[in-house]
Amino acid sequence: MRLRLFLSFALVVLVAVVGVALIARQGAAQEVRQFMFGGGSGQPALLARLQAYYQENGSWEGVETILQMSGHAYGNETQGGQGMGQGMGQGSGGMMGQRVLLTDAQGNVVVDTSTPPTEGPLSREELEVAQPIEVDGETVGYLLMGNSLIFSTLDEAFIVDRINRAALIAGLIAGGVALLLSLLLAYRLLRPVRELTLAAGRMAQGDLSQQVPVRGEDELAQLGRTFNQMAQSLRQAQNSRQAMTADIAHELRTPLAVQRANLEALQDGIYPPTSENLTLVLEQNQLLTRLVDDLRVLALADAGELALERVSADLGALAGRVVEQFGAQAAARGVTLEMHRLGGESDGALSQCSLDPMRIEQILSNLLSNALRHTPQGGRVMVSLAWSHSWAELAVQDSGPGIPEDALPHVFERFYRADRSRSRAEGGTGLGLAIARRLAELHGGTLEAANALQGGAVFTLRLPGADG
Repeated sequence: MRLRLFLSFALVVLVAVVGVALIARQGAAQEVRQFMFGGGSGQPALLARLQAYYQENGSWEGVETILQMSGHAYGNETQGGQGMGQGMGQGSGGMMGQRVLLTDAQGNVVVDTSTPPTEGPLSREELEVAQPIEVDGETVGYLLMGNSLIFSTLDEAFIVDRINRAALIAGLIAGGVALLLSLLLAYRLLRPVRELTLAAGRMAQGDLSQQVPVRGEDELAQLGRTFNQMAQSLRQAQNSRQAMTADIAHELRTPLAVQRANLEALQDGIYPPTSENLTLVLEQNQLLTRLVDDLRVLALADAGELALERVSADLGALAGRVVEQFGAQAAARGVTLEMHRLGGESDGALSQCSLDPMRIEQILSNLLSNALRHTPQGGRVMVSLAWSHSWAELAVQDSGPGIPEDALPHVFERFYRADRSRSRAEGGTGLGLAIARRLAELHGGTLEAANALQGGAVFTLRLPGADG
């Protein structure tokens, strides 16, 4: 990965250097030609005068006068009565020391201010760098301006090569610095990736305590935070699984030990095989059956394979049936069991709830069984129902001691009991509330636990209504 990132940076730098060198070469060559043979800033004015002269006279005869006047205009110190050889300067005189060469349309030299002057037609290379003189859309001549000492394509190539060499050296230096920076950036960018790779490898070997340092707020930092959260979730899941395995073993060991003890007593003749003695064994077997069934429900719910058979049902009537079923048990415990309808926007909304009646009965049965188990004799359990078009709320409140504050966050955990000894004696598996919450969530609802202001615990089931 580091090599690939470095090669990517190197390719970008190489393309940039080569591109700069090529562009610099072409641009430098064009600028040198224009400066050497274009006559600098005086060319446009002289070109306009020559065009006007030809348009007025129709030929180049006597054009020396224009060139001589131009020589005075650009600082020639010759006076008006002096001849062309002096007026345009000896050697490389005229036009501030610049050479001026004028040809006709065929490239034959008309005027040349150099000494000795050029004769005959110009070469094709010279005409390519000359400035054409056009009158009425027709080329009538060519103008070359430049110092005679550098009026050579060889000298032009030499200067262009020097410029290109300087550009190449500058590009190589910049490229070297860029490559060095790319190495530093590659190391800096890949450092979090390397840490993540090492941590992931250790996690793959079973060490789920891995955490990587997080620096900054960029995408790699976000990836690091996500990795840490994933590692923490896996660690919590592993701890929960280990705790659940231990709890299951503990819950199974007690009824199995009771069963074994009773069966051995019956086998050894200590207990006669009466219906009362066999009932003890049957009760422990029923407890094991409930525990296995509860574990199966939770496993299916966690795997998303617990299918709900939803129908349009009347939640009020369903709750009334469950409360009626627990009436005898409440009376046997000396507990008053009541149900109240707190009202809502429309009574018809309760009959249009989409739910699985059997699973809702299971939730209410778990809540009522838990409430009766923790309500003392002479106490009271109240089931209240409220609704609207978008939701339905069913609360089960008891008059028991309530839930300890430190236990509230854990009451829906599997095998959690605030009072383990009493719960086990009453035959609970420690899974009822966990199953009730998972079933509520599968219905798209919630199940919450709290302590009522007047005392006792209250469990609130909230389900989507007809429009929810």
